[in-house]
Amino acid sequence: MAEGGNVLDFTMADIDGKDRPLAGYRGQVLLIVNVASFCGNTPQYAALESLYREYRDRGLRILAFPSNDFGAQEPGSAADIKEFCSSKYQVSFDLFAKITVKGPDRHPLYTALASAPGAEGEVTWNFAKFLVDRQGRVAARFAPKTDPRAPDVVARLEALLTS
Repeated sequence: MAEGGNVLDFTMADIDGKDRPLAGYRGQVLLIVNVASFCGNTPQYAALESLYREYRDRGLRILAFPSNDFGAQEPGSAADIKEFCSSKYQVSFDLFAKITVKGPDRHPLYTALASAPGAEGEVTWNFAKFLVDRQGRVAARFAPKTDPRAPDVVARLEALLTS
């Protein structure tokens, strides 16, 4: 990762505002996704939840970071986002506080993700997906439109879970 960073080096506020050191995910495979409640890609929440339920016992953790950076498609409060995810998609994976994922105010976590070898480049829309190995290194990046259950995503995930 850029500047010697690692995903597991960050502490992020969860959806309830509590600090959560990402080091607590050491040994897990992570799928980090910037999400929004009012986006054409929002139905991907269902696929993310399905993927999580299928693979969580093997070590997958999904970390969702709401962002209002694209078309103001995540305008709500943390409570609004949590309620939406729970009531509409029965989300049981980890939701974090809203952050900025692009531009000059981009959170350092997203600076690290978007500069990782093989995953370089600005996040261009909601639901960009970063697959992170058990040591906290970015292993793959998938476009916002890519279904979380697409064969290439699942194949890469399976490979990381078995390594």
